[in-house]
Amino acid sequence: MAPLRGEDSRLVRPYVLAHEQRARREQEKRQRARRRALWLAVHGVDIGPRYIHGVEVTA
Repeated sequence: MAPLRGEDSRLVRPYVLAHEQRARREQEKRQRARRRALWLAVHGVDIGPRYIHGVEVTA
């Protein structure tokens, strides 16, 4: 009998799912921030990056 592969089993450890969900939420958060910055830029508000190449940028 061959050993079971993880891909063949429907049982998944909860911490694996939690990590994937956290990564997805962080990605969605970054996407919302980019869209918000774009929307504000269209309306003349610049909320550009606070740091560029490790140097703090002020308005």
